This record gives sequence, C-alpha cells and structure tokens, in this order.
Amino acid sequence: MRIARGFLTSVAIEAGIFVMTHIRTMFVCALFVATSTLAHAGTVGREQDVVDLRLGQRVMVDDGTCPAGQIKEVRGAKMTDSGVTRTRTCVPRFGPKSK
Repeated sequence: MRIARGFLTSVAIEAGIFVMTHIRTMFVCALFVATSTLAHAGTVGREQDVVDLRLGQRVMVDDGTCPAGQIKEVRGAKMTDSGVTRTRTCVPRFGPKSK
C-alpha cells in the first residue's frame, strides 16, 4: 500500500507540473502575440484617426501630403508632461515589387 501511495503521489505531482508548464507556455505565447501586434506599424487614411500614439510606435498615414512614392510616418518620439510628442516624416513607400 505504501508503494502505491508513493506512486500515486508522484504521478499527481508530475501531472500538476505538466499542466502548469502548458499554462505557462500558453501565457508566454499570448504575451508574444500581444506585444508583436502592438509594435506593428499600421496604415490609416488620416492623421486624426491616430488617437493614442504610444512612445516608439510608428503609424503610416496615407493622406496624400507626401510626394509620389512616399508615405507619411507618424512616430511617438518623446514623452512630455502633456503626453507623447509626435514627429512626422515622409518615408519611401514599400509596396509590392513590380517587374
């Protein structure tokens, strides 16, 4: 009986470790997906559509203010007392390559 009790205890401990490992793995994967989604630069049609720009975030604005072949990039550049300061620059538009 003592051997069976020890075996069941070790099986229960291993099962608990197995479940906790999978929960931890799923949490890390969800965290990775969330952070990679936040860091991805999006494209909007008007600069007014960019409401809460974060520090370091880049958003492409296709409003026609830049020359042909370029697009406006709005960045959260600097943290101030009133919030994040934006910088606007025209950068090359990376689109599908044409032959």
